[in-house]
Amino acid sequence: MPHGWTRISKKARALYCGLKHIPNLLSAARVVLAPWVIVLLLRGDFVSVLWWFLFAAITDALDGWLARRLRVESALGQMLDPVADKLLLSGVFVALAAIAAIPWWLALLVLGRDALILLFAAGALLFTKTRRRFPPSVWGKLSTIAQMGFVVAVVLDKAGFALPVAALGWVTAGVTVVSAVEYARSFLVRSSP
Repeated sequence: MPHGWTRISKKARALYCGLKHIPNLLSAARVVLAPWVIVLLLRGDFVSVLWWFLFAAITDALDGWLARRLRVESALGQMLDPVADKLLLSGVFVALAAIAAIPWWLALLVLGRDALILLFAAGALLFTKTRRRFPPSVWGKLSTIAQMGFVVAVVLDKAGFALPVAALGWVTAGVTVVSAVEYARSFLVRSSP
């Protein structure tokens, strides 16, 4: 409970205790939504995909903001949020490539970046004596935003709106590569003695 809440009423404390789980529930909702969005994509139901994916993207923005605002950041939330992002985005990129909406190289680039980040996290746990945090970098956040924006653009394009998907794909690829390089650099700097 945040500092200074000792004089708050029991009702306010109960409300706070209920609210403190919302960020993790939002991340968990994204984990649950990922397979549903992928199934809808594979069926070609782009209008439904748009709404569910936008809902998932909003939960991504809200979970971290609420955790910081309510001062309820947790180890579970710090693990669950990136896992939810990777499940959703990697799955959606593979599904988009499977239906030939995007080129396979772009889906593999997104998967490769995520695999690289997971390898760095595993390496940090296995090969260092102390637990080190690798918080998301600015480039990591920009990469997630670019990837989500690109998915929305592709889905809108498939739903009949003419958008410059090819150009947006190159922008997404560029930000994804820079993000991967930044994570690699950060891992090497933090892992060195």
